[in-house]
Amino acid sequence: MNRPLYAIPGSSAAAPVSTPAPASAAAPPNVPPGRTVAEVLAQSQVEAVLDELERDLVGLAPVKQRVRDIAALLVVDRLRTAQGLPTANPSLHMCFTGNPGTGKTTVALRMAQILHRLGYVRQGQMVAVTRDDLVGSYIGHTGPKTKEVLKKAMGGVLFIDEAYTLYRPENERDYGQEAIEILLQVMENQRDDLVVILAGYADRMDSFFRCNPGLSSRIAHHLGFPDYSQAELLQIAERMLAQLQYGFGPGAREALAQYLELRVQQPHFANARSVRNALDRARLRQASRLFGERDRALSRDDLSTITQADIRASRVFAANA
Repeated sequence: MNRPLYAIPGSSAAAPVSTPAPASAAAPPNVPPGRTVAEVLAQSQVEAVLDELERDLVGLAPVKQRVRDIAALLVVDRLRTAQGLPTANPSLHMCFTGNPGTGKTTVALRMAQILHRLGYVRQGQMVAVTRDDLVGSYIGHTGPKTKEVLKKAMGGVLFIDEAYTLYRPENERDYGQEAIEILLQVMENQRDDLVVILAGYADRMDSFFRCNPGLSSRIAHHLGFPDYSQAELLQIAERMLAQLQYGFGPGAREALAQYLELRVQQPHFANARSVRNALDRARLRQASRLFGERDRALSRDDLSTITQADIRASRVFAANA
């Protein structure tokens, strides 16, 4: 299943998002381990995932390097196993911290593919959930909900976005603690069959771990996702438009650069997610503009060009006039 670049999978209480790996994702886990790094990479096709991560995602240099480091450790462990050397049973649970729209879900999907191709999980799917998918609203509701999600994720990766919302100490009647206790048991006892990735804002995740040291002790890898620079955001915008076969008309790229400069200073800015929303609104304005010219034959360029006016009609410019 191919997703658009920078698409942010959502979730709902009724249907946690499950993202499978491509059909040709991996060699079966019982493939004999190679004797060289090159052989293991060739058998598992892990390098293809790493190359996709490098090619498809703008920026995120420290994140990409950390993913490569984790992959390198797992590859070397396979080589040690082939030589009869002892290997520690790796804890692969992770924490991704950063602001919205910084690529955490996309990287988690790639990580699920890497783990599957190297035989550390049986399946390459990633199940993405939030608090609503795990925590019930009355006594006896949380346990079955959490266990059902875990059952669906077993053999792959469970990605819990805004994981800090599971713990609400200000509400004595909150049922999030029950979900946390079930997660703790599964993360420890079934870590050979499930990798859990917790995600959220860095400061809130720090507070969450201070209140739940059992969870913190089970997280082996912490990856911090930086905000994108304005130049990177503009590059992301160009890629998003290119995917849909749109392009900028004269002055439109410069207008978007000015828009981003203003938008990052406003509340609730969400990096690539905000860029996507801005482009969606620009496409709406383009469609409305063309809709008003109903008797004119529209060319391919007309239908695929975002003009400067389509960008500058944003309220962001009016607010800063």
